[in-house]
Amino acid sequence: MYELLIFDWDGTIIDSEASIIQSMQAAARDLTIEEPVDAAVRNIIGLGLPEAIQMLFPAADGALVQAVRERYVHHFLSADPTRSSLFPGVRETLQRLSDEGFRLAVATGKSRRGLNRVLADTQLGGLFEVTKCADETASKPDPLMLEEILLITDLAADRAVMIGDTEYDLEMGQRARMDTVAVSYGAHELERLTRWNPVREIHAFAELESWLLSHRAG
Repeated sequence: MYELLIFDWDGTIIDSEASIIQSMQAAARDLTIEEPVDAAVRNIIGLGLPEAIQMLFPAADGALVQAVRERYVHHFLSADPTRSSLFPGVRETLQRLSDEGFRLAVATGKSRRGLNRVLADTQLGGLFEVTKCADETASKPDPLMLEEILLITDLAADRAVMIGDTEYDLEMGQRARMDTVAVSYGAHELERLTRWNPVREIHAFAELESWLLSHRAG
């Protein structure tokens, strides 16, 4: 039985793909560098921002990576917040899971500033016992983020499950020797996720609750 549910944020809890893509493309236009196509930006969702920028612009030096980062953050934070909304059933499902006694955590590629902002906007912050961001630790798929969460919660890896929509989430979970759940409605195609042998695939967030409760009963 899992005690701790660790969630990715972008693409798993909130539908922010369009905002991420548009903000990265706007940053490139500001700096008059080649604008990445939608698919390229979708591919890096889930990574820490410096790692994502370096993957998108492999020839960029440190100064350019920093400049892209600053312009991306500017556009993302100034974007219309209504463009990013919780996926259907997220709020109600998280609340019920908490009421059922599951411990909840977040492991995200977002910065601490960005996560705190969206936790306040969605009023979900009180549901999560622990949150870890990429600018506080190693970026996904390094397992350090999950290992730190386990240390804080005083749990073994087999008592937790990582739930995410990108292969970086699932690789991170596998490297931490933790079960994973693949979310099919996010940034990466399901075929990319199944290579990491998730114990479950979900196609809507609410499916998580019935599976977890049946898993607990079993």
